[in-house]
Amino acid sequence: MLILIKYKLLGNGDNMSSNKKIQRKRMMSYFINATVELIDEVGINGVTIRKVADKAGYNSATIYNYFENLDHLIFYASMKHIKDYAMALNSYLKDTKNAMDVFLKVWECFCDYAYAKPEIFNAVFFPNLEKHFEEYIVEYYSFFPEEIVDVDKNISTMLLKRDLNMRGLTTVIACVNEGYIHPNHADKLNDMTLLIFEGMLKRVLRNKISYEDAKNKTMDYIKSIVERFLIKDYDFYY
Repeated sequence: MLILIKYKLLGNGDNMSSNKKIQRKRMMSYFINATVELIDEVGINGVTIRKVADKAGYNSATIYNYFENLDHLIFYASMKHIKDYAMALNSYLKDTKNAMDVFLKVWECFCDYAYAKPEIFNAVFFPNLEKHFEEYIVEYYSFFPEEIVDVDKNISTMLLKRDLNMRGLTTVIACVNEGYIHPNHADKLNDMTLLIFEGMLKRVLRNKISYEDAKNKTMDYIKSIVERFLIKDYDFYY
């Protein structure tokens, strides 16, 4: 279970009465579900506050009682798609034998899902929001705890990190702890893999590369970088 999220939720939401929280969740759900439908119908770029309001059956001004702006609303709607990625992690990790396997499998899973739905993952991991990523995640799960997915403890911690840099570093540090990567190289390895992903995601978003090619090239490049930083023997899976 997402232990860190659950810990934070213990003190989150107590300032709001049960009835008010239920009412707020109901209203948020109307707008989130309408946004999810619109994303499926017209894509993220076609979603507007007016279209969401019309589909939900409310006026546009009401939305701003529950969301900061359109990006905030799209972020929450996109979280429902991200759940598929979080649920898939368990199956990707089931045969891993060490931290380096986990590092690569997490990236493999992430690429599989991110490149299949690039607009969604771009909205979640590169949002134009006022607060830190972590604050929105905690807020989201405080209203929708049923969306929490059971995963490995270390991976659950990774899922809550406020940005891709911190998420990636979680699995890199595990590789350091098991002696695969020198501590001085952790940040560099993490940064290089993130740069590859960000660049490839932009290509996918611009339709410059296919989903399959993006996934294969990203993993090939990441493995090449890992080989450069390895300080003990590791048998790559293929």
